[in-house]
Amino acid sequence: MAVLQADWLHILRVLHILGATVLLGTGAGIAFFMVMANRTRDPKIIAHTAQTVVIADFIFTAAAVIAQPFTGALLANAMGWKLNEPWIALSLALYVVTGLFWLPVVWIQMQLRNLAAAADRDGTALPARYDRLFRIWFFCGFPAFAAVLAILWLMVSRPTFG
Repeated sequence: MAVLQADWLHILRVLHILGATVLLGTGAGIAFFMVMANRTRDPKIIAHTAQTVVIADFIFTAAAVIAQPFTGALLANAMGWKLNEPWIALSLALYVVTGLFWLPVVWIQMQLRNLAAAADRDGTALPARYDRLFRIWFFCGFPAFAAVLAILWLMVSRPTFG
């Protein structure tokens, strides 16, 4: 029985770490590819990249976003940690902050994709709305990424407050 518990705990740890890795890695990769595509100012490249980014967000990021609270709660329970412990409560609050930035970012990515596809189809330059949305998208990434880094630090260090 103890072996099964140890195996279950290791599986939970691995799943939770994989989810965190996917969130951080997908976020960084998406940001990199969107910025690089935007630098070309080529609507065809931007539309294609944004389409791929939207798919990646729905497949990888969304799956990790859904899995993380479950694996985290199960892991905390298995370790005997209470969800109201300060480092866990702060992690959960930062997770909400990340989500509050991520949801608009996904919507913006879809708008950027649509605007770039329309410009490519019509043979026109990217509209001013594209540039406004891209700036919002770009600046929303910083607090979301910082929050994910802070969550990872909290998970690894499990600091005591007070």
